[in-house]
Amino acid sequence: MFDLLHEIKQTLSCNKLRTILTGIAVSWGIFMLIVLLGMSRGVSNSFNDSFMSTGTDQIMVWGGVTSKPHAGYKEGRRIKLKDKDVSKVAKENTAHVSMVSATLRNDSAVVSTSRDYTSGYTGATPDELAGNNLEMRAGRFINDADINEVRKVTVLPVKVARTLLGPDSTTYVGSRIDISGFSFLVVGIYYHDFRENVFIPFTTAKKLNGDSPDINQIKVTIKNVSTAVDGENVEQDIRNTLGEAHDFDPEDQSALWMWNRFVQFLSMSSVMNIMDMMVWLIGLLTMISGIVGVSNIMFVSVRERTHEIGIRRAIGAKPRSILTQIIAESVIITALFGYIGIFLGEVVCGILGFVFRDADAISNPGVDISIAIQVTVVLIIAGSLAGLFPALKALKIKPVEALRDE
Repeated sequence: MFDLLHEIKQTLSCNKLRTILTGIAVSWGIFMLIVLLGMSRGVSNSFNDSFMSTGTDQIMVWGGVTSKPHAGYKEGRRIKLKDKDVSKVAKENTAHVSMVSATLRNDSAVVSTSRDYTSGYTGATPDELAGNNLEMRAGRFINDADINEVRKVTVLPVKVARTLLGPDSTTYVGSRIDISGFSFLVVGIYYHDFRENVFIPFTTAKKLNGDSPDINQIKVTIKNVSTAVDGENVEQDIRNTLGEAHDFDPEDQSALWMWNRFVQFLSMSSVMNIMDMMVWLIGLLTMISGIVGVSNIMFVSVRERTHEIGIRRAIGAKPRSILTQIIAESVIITALFGYIGIFLGEVVCGILGFVFRDADAISNPGVDISIAIQVTVVLIIAGSLAGLFPALKALKIKPVEALRDE
């Protein structure tokens, strides 16, 4: 084994410039592959963070405007969702609906303290916490007791709390703020990547809204679905239920505005998978130029060592030992410069991650250990293939002809 490594070292040392130039081509190919994979992973991470922060098993429903006449009503009628729609959707779609909740917003309401003010509140139920992956930083979220007792309590996002209550976060929970002229107790502080809603109990929001049955939005959490067709069928079931309740044609797509997060997640996941495949393809094609270079240098090496190979064959060297040496030389060149490319690619991904740290489209670009293992396997296979054909040519050299050429 050590003799083999010594021979390989001597061979590569005799052609330093050619070896380095070929190695640079390999490094460039691997470098581009790692950077492309890293950026692709950054986009994928951002995509996953975006969906995971809002939930992938939900369908959001808003009232729309009808586009066709139905049941004696003309087109152009505005559909206003009601609080009774929540129980109807839940009751009639038990097979694929696990939870239904409503949201009531008032974006013009004044939310203030003696320090500053903002506007808007959202009436919510306890499931809002898990349904939107809100991260509680202090206190608690709205609970069932708040709903049942119509309490005047609120949960603030970190940024709004800092605006209304100042920089000292230890005083946030237990403070009081004014919402629409009423005093509310701050019971919790949360953080979310982009949501900054001032939450109050749904029943309290309804009371502030004059006990109107109107709601802004219905959020349906679905279950027992695995394909886009399943998700679209559940969406149509919801349209059927609400179409019956509000006398509009269930096939009238504009009567309800719906955001099917589940179907969109599957669709975007497919796009991400295709993008990963394209990145691998582009990276591998880039790397091929380096592998061709390795193969060429091994062909030249075999031609220059025709006499040496002839002598080794004449004194009894087995074909397998010659084959092993040439393939090993190729693998070493490919792997050595390939890992240099991996290292440089990771460095660039780290720099890009710092540059785009505040960008929404890219999150933590880079490759993990699984990608590094895959690239290592590619390097070994590519190096073996690059050395295989020159090695097979070497085996065809006849000792007598090789010695005569000298």
